[in-house]
Amino acid sequence: MAKAKKQAQVRLTLVKSKHGRLKNHKACLQGLGLRRIHQTITVSDTPENRGMINTVSYLLKVEELA
Repeated sequence: MAKAKKQAQVRLTLVKSKHGRLKNHKACLQGLGLRRIHQTITVSDTPENRGMINTVSYLLKVEELA
């Protein structure tokens, strides 16, 4: 069997509150798995995740991982 390529990862930290934001922006945060301020998660760097990250980029700190 062929070996799977290792997927690039992105580390996300929620730095601003989601309260009072647009409904679809809250949905993007929920889809990414972010719940609390200063919570940090690591997600795969896929086009779907990139779209959500770009939508709520003003609420996040984004770090590229090798």
